[in-house]
Amino acid sequence: MTNAQEFKRVVMQWIRRRAGNWLAIGLVMVLGLGMAACGDRPTRSVDRPASGLGSPRRSTIAEVSPPPVLQELRPFLETYQPQVKILSPRPDEVLQDNQVSVKFQVNDLLLFKNKALGLGPHLHVILDNAPYQALYDPEKPVVFENLEPGTHTVRAIASRPWHELFKNDGAFAQVTFHVYAKTPDNRPIRNQPLLTYSRPVGVYGAEPIMLDFFLTNVPLHLIAQESNTDDISDWRIRATVNGESFIIDQWQPIYLKGFKPGKNWVQLELLNEDGEPIPNAFNNTVRVLNYEPGGSDALSRLVRGDLSVDEARAIVDPSYKPAPKPLPTPPIKESPTPPPTPPPPPPPTP
Repeated sequence: MTNAQEFKRVVMQWIRRRAGNWLAIGLVMVLGLGMAACGDRPTRSVDRPASGLGSPRRSTIAEVSPPPVLQELRPFLETYQPQVKILSPRPDEVLQDNQVSVKFQVNDLLLFKNKALGLGPHLHVILDNAPYQALYDPEKPVVFENLEPGTHTVRAIASRPWHELFKNDGAFAQVTFHVYAKTPDNRPIRNQPLLTYSRPVGVYGAEPIMLDFFLTNVPLHLIAQESNTDDISDWRIRATVNGESFIIDQWQPIYLKGFKPGKNWVQLELLNEDGEPIPNAFNNTVRVLNYEPGGSDALSRLVRGDLSVDEARAIVDPSYKPAPKPLPTPPIKESPTPPPTPPPPPPPTP
């Protein structure tokens, strides 16, 4: 039995003696939710595929290891635990305008964009269930215009420069507001499991392509799987790429190959332990991406390995300056060897 299991067992026994089973279950869910955000990561090395990707009937899509350069850049940001807050609009606020200015506060992560490569730590800002906008300066609000009357939800998640989400507690923020009046649309059920689709989206110029998402209000597998008689349901993600489906049972990004040039589509669904959809506003999302091999953008070059860690380190450290390349040593010009001087003639014999 692991330390976590032993801790949970002791807590459950104590609470059941004190307050009964229902309070015990409630506390386990709280413990699980808190741990899921900051600790529900696989213990395997980041250079191994670990999603539980099955074998589709037509195995055109395959999981592979993350690109080596990204694996080497990742430790530079491991010490950060970004804390994201949405300052406005306020929760449940009713606006008398169809334009909203969303303001943010980010602590424990410096957001910036490297000018040379166009990448850096940023926020993924999502209105309702549209594809995200990248925000590199938290001092600048994100303005959404021409909103439909009714209820809307903004979600924001801290992201690494290559668009991999931070998954610590506090890296995600959400607010639901209303334009003129409240409606049932775009309103996640509070305290219910929620899936936020992040990547892939947009245009890609190299494989592998990362698939990533954020989860809230889900328990740790450890807690959900301990008993079949409690009310704590386990979760899984069903991913479908161009019609090929597989199950993801770990909360981490995965890298995929096998996309066709041109348009591709990806669907993510949040399921319970019985394989049934978990109802909530955004738990079933489909996105279209374009794969155009041979891309020259910075992310494509990183994925292919065309950029070294030294060349790319400025996207994780704004103060980093690569060591200057040594100047080439000028070739030594050899002077022509002068012909030997003949010895003087001997003096004449008297």
